[in-house]
Amino acid sequence: MTDKADKTTHFGYQVVKSDEKEKLVADVFHSVATKYDIMNDFISFGIHRLWKRFTIDCSHVQLGQRVLDLAGGTGDLTAKFSEMVGKSGEVVLADINESMLKVGRAKLQNKNITTNVHYVQANAEFLPFPDNYFDCITIAFGLRNVTKKKQALRSMLRVLRPGGRLLILEFSKPINPLLSKLYDIYSFHFLPKIGKLIVKDADSYQYLAESIRMHPDQMKLKETMENIGFDDVSYYNLTGGIVALHRGYKN
Repeated sequence: MTDKADKTTHFGYQVVKSDEKEKLVADVFHSVATKYDIMNDFISFGIHRLWKRFTIDCSHVQLGQRVLDLAGGTGDLTAKFSEMVGKSGEVVLADINESMLKVGRAKLQNKNITTNVHYVQANAEFLPFPDNYFDCITIAFGLRNVTKKKQALRSMLRVLRPGGRLLILEFSKPINPLLSKLYDIYSFHFLPKIGKLIVKDADSYQYLAESIRMHPDQMKLKETMENIGFDDVSYYNLTGGIVALHRGYKN
């Protein structure tokens, strides 16, 4: 089963050709890679660390298991998973963006995290791994950048072993109208200015704000995961729904 071939998609609010989005997203992350961690701390006031900690706690990863940290970027989740699976386990840090992968590899090597971590440049839509391979897959703040999300979710389901789980940490829709308005003001008026100040790139953070608004909300993503074939799908709203963690299992 494959997605209907769509000729166009969204890059933020822009309508672009589907085969152009990957390069446009790549350009964004090539631009911000070296200061990605600094910007994450700055624009989230450090709260992204709590979101990731919650994701790790919900993963229930055990010694000896295999974990795929997809769109793993600079390796925040990989670092913790490496400790959790131990020497008998395996963690794959995968990212489609070469610049992000280089930053992540250097960061983990500087921390002497080398024994059970592998690095793979991979497109989430076509994961280069065997069927039924991973016990757990996480994708943090990466799904909204994927051109064909349903195809990527099918690919993730394929490489999960029976009983394995997928956790998607992603920006979502605030559940309080006042918070939503304040969040819009921050996203569209302050975020690009912060990007220009720190990274010298306002456009990439304008895209960030727009891509969040174009991403499916909590219920739509839950329904999509269920339609793809994930079971026992649930989600948790974090920071009033600004971010949501979705979790689903493969039977």
